[in-house]
Amino acid sequence: MNIFKSVFNFYINASIHVALAVYALLRITEMYFDLSYNQNLYYFIFFGTITGYNFVKYAGVAKLHHRNLTDSLKVIQIFSFFCFLAMCYFAYQVRLSTLYFTIPFTVLTVLYGVPFLSGFDKNLRQVSYLKIVVVALVWAGFTVLIPIIDSGEVLSIKTYLLLLQRFLMVIVLILPFDIRDMQYDAISLQTIPRKIGVEKTKRLGLILMIFCLILEYLSSTTNTMQTPFMVFFFMVILFLMRAKTNQPKYYSSFWVESLPIVWWLIHLGFHNF
Repeated sequence: MNIFKSVFNFYINASIHVALAVYALLRITEMYFDLSYNQNLYYFIFFGTITGYNFVKYAGVAKLHHRNLTDSLKVIQIFSFFCFLAMCYFAYQVRLSTLYFTIPFTVLTVLYGVPFLSGFDKNLRQVSYLKIVVVALVWAGFTVLIPIIDSGEVLSIKTYLLLLQRFLMVIVLILPFDIRDMQYDAISLQTIPRKIGVEKTKRLGLILMIFCLILEYLSSTTNTMQTPFMVFFFMVILFLMRAKTNQPKYYSSFWVESLPIVWWLIHLGFHNF
């Protein structure tokens, strides 16, 4: 049991789970636009997600406590290094023209973790309201825009609708995390729940998901696409409405982040039926 718990904690803390969520959204975009499976691009983004998230989460900790790092953090650092190497390998297989389009999103990720504001002691993560926008923009860019550009598809109205939907959807998925972190975040960090309260945050999330639902019906015309989204829509609403500051340990970090994966699996079921 202890071994299973250790493996599971590593799976969460090393950002493998969040990378699978990103991979799931990539596969959903592939289905929406009938794109060819692109292993090199998908693995580049998968390993890039692990590298980027672990850099943002642990770079500051490692810098401050590099002499007495815990064994688990050392393992995550080694794992992240090999993921970085894998990211570089698959990046070499991706079209150079596609990599150019990833630069703005990569820079945002770096600036999210590296202090460069207010005398180099503040990063984008610590700027009120900007944190959630940056994360949603990077997710939408990598899971919608980049695979479409790499495929050579012309950017259409459907592309922009799905890009906007993905952006708003990620914002809603972040809200349970922000509700949880209210008790840990600095008072100066004005997240949405801290500014407007938990209940109004949930209502805002509901409104954004309804808008996502409208965008879904504007961008897709088949039941095989709309029905899985409807299931996903109700799951997101359920988890958002049940979110609270004192939530179970894995409520957001596992269950909420599992929702894109479940959405993809439902799509697979519909397409294979």
